[in-house]
Amino acid sequence: MRLLLVEDDDHVAAALSAILARHGFRVTHARNGEEALQALLPADAPPFGVVLLDLGLPDQDGYEVCGKIRKRTAIPVIMVTARGDVRSRIHGLNMGADDYVVKPYDTGELLARIHAVARRTGTGGGSAADDSTPAGPRRSPAGPPGLVRLGQVSIELPTRRVSVDGTDVPLTRKEFDLLALLAQRPGVVFRREQIISEVWHTSWEGTGRTLEVHVASLRSKLRMPALIETVRGVGYRLVAPGPGAS
Repeated sequence: MRLLLVEDDDHVAAALSAILARHGFRVTHARNGEEALQALLPADAPPFGVVLLDLGLPDQDGYEVCGKIRKRTAIPVIMVTARGDVRSRIHGLNMGADDYVVKPYDTGELLARIHAVARRTGTGGGSAADDSTPAGPRRSPAGPPGLVRLGQVSIELPTRRVSVDGTDVPLTRKEFDLLALLAQRPGVVFRREQIISEVWHTSWEGTGRTLEVHVASLRSKLRMPALIETVRGVGYRLVAPGPGAS
């Protein structure tokens, strides 16, 4: 998979490029926003699978670059920055970023996030995946596009239908949106503020209790309390059940 690394620090870029190369990525390095946008222009070049975007660029703000990228292409963007406050993360996600990683980060986590975003958007993240990468949603070989199967749970994205062992489970709109979001990346932790931003399209303040209520309702309706795991102090992740789990 080709990866566009937008990073103004050559030392940081060189070290990260070497790590990514060892894991099978072909890295193109852009030192500023303009170089990044130019790298995305050639229509005859193989497409990038993911963009790793630093926010502290010398020519323009990374948020602005993300917005321009999103207007040109659907290539997934992962913001990699030292700006770790909640408002910055929410703003990044609202600007079109697919994920947000705060420096300093664990390299293994960054690689897992790259693979997860690429799987979710269909940009070929599986080609460089290793055994430590959480498994993505499993579609039935004979099933229609948009069908996600997680053990006994089937999620039909186009029709917004959820069933367990073939029995339909009625969900509210937000319950379905929450489950579908977590099912995009099974095993990957979604931060509370990220869930609130993507499902409720608002900020974290005052909405935390609403999220907890919806998680509890999903566990009850699906009759699988262990399906959605609480990661204390961070958020939630979906744990794909094995055969016969209940």
